[in-house]
Amino acid sequence: MTFEVLAEPVRRRILDLLREHPRTVGELTAELGLSQPGTSKHLRVLREAGLVRVRSEAQRRWYELDPAPLVEVDAWLAPYRWMWADRLDRLERHLEEEEEARDDRS
Repeated sequence: MTFEVLAEPVRRRILDLLREHPRTVGELTAELGLSQPGTSKHLRVLREAGLVRVRSEAQRRWYELDPAPLVEVDAWLAPYRWMWADRLDRLERHLEEEEEARDDRS
């Protein structure tokens, strides 16, 4: 369920904004350029997935990131990181070799 929720770019953007600090639906709507109902729909999906929690303060509702499900995703991805690290190491070596070859031609 978490991956399905995170597949939507707008929801990832909401999580990025909430990572900075809690926000109201109005603040999120302004940042995202969406309608209030559209923003609320995405927030509902994020809440149902456990990625966002809401707290009421007077008449305002503050949305904040709940990182617990992301910790689970991170733990699941951990065994695959070696693949990325290996590829990044190879890319770095390739770029260094190209730079050295360019310097030799100069």
